[in-house]
Amino acid sequence: MKMLSSLAALSTLFWATPARPDTVFLPANGDTVVGSLGVTTSEYEDTLLDIGLAYDQGYQEMRLANPKVDPWIPGADTEVMIPSQYILPQAPREGIVINVAEMRLYYYPKAKPGEPRVVITHPVSVGRQDWKTPQGATHIVAKTLNPAWYPPASIRKEHAADGDPLPKMVPPGPDNPLGRYALRLGHNGYLIHGTNKPFGIGMRVTHGCLRLYPKDIERLFGEVRVGTPVRIVNQPFKIGWLSGGLYLETHPPLDEDAAAFHDSFTQVVGQVTEANRDAQHAVDWDGLQQAVSDRKGIPVRISRATTASVEAEVSLGDAPQ
Repeated sequence: MKMLSSLAALSTLFWATPARPDTVFLPANGDTVVGSLGVTTSEYEDTLLDIGLAYDQGYQEMRLANPKVDPWIPGADTEVMIPSQYILPQAPREGIVINVAEMRLYYYPKAKPGEPRVVITHPVSVGRQDWKTPQGATHIVAKTLNPAWYPPASIRKEHAADGDPLPKMVPPGPDNPLGRYALRLGHNGYLIHGTNKPFGIGMRVTHGCLRLYPKDIERLFGEVRVGTPVRIVNQPFKIGWLSGGLYLETHPPLDEDAAAFHDSFTQVVGQVTEANRDAQHAVDWDGLQQAVSDRKGIPVRISRATTASVEAEVSLGDAPQ
């Protein structure tokens, strides 16, 4: 992967590097769009999975942001978008918030005295359609280092039917699908944990648990305490504010939610109208419809820009994130 070398002044992109921290300040002015988009170029041996791992992005969000890029053979010197700008989910900014439609986790640590608040965000894998991740409010009830895995009878039966029988207990080690760290949720039997197969992050591949890259769960495990609140939400459409502008971020609904979101445009219009009720900004309805159709998982401005808001965004884009 190689960095590009120049950027138009009005763009919200930054020149991403693999070492960029996944921690951003929460805007003091109440804005809800955080982070910055990035761009890199691929080497001939790269896949989107490789690039996603390097930049802490999941598979689906890389695919959505780069619909014209072959995920397995991008080719040398292909420009690849890093979708590292986010609208914060509609949920209290405390503890852990996981948006299953987005396949992303947000952790809001308590700020130390005199320091600004931040949000730490990582991609996750979520439950398959037949093993859905439970939604709602819960909390961390236990932390386990080097966990053993006791697969439930239902999972053992599934594996046996596929010709891949499982033992009653998988000990800690390289063959343990839980990885080295596990955070147990109040939802009985469900965990936030690591993995021994990092290239599955950002996919619907689990039996309902929430799976993180090994480096991400290691960090989270070290910071999160027992009792930390966890909220699991399902928000394929997120609306937020940045420098006076109204933004929309759209993701494909989960397969089992297709009927509930069959008229996505009407639903989004209702959410935008409610969010814009007090501000009364002029909405770019064509841009909104395009964002709903594209579902690229990237915040898109849907209110018409004013001179003041453009100047504010340019100033923000030049500032360190």
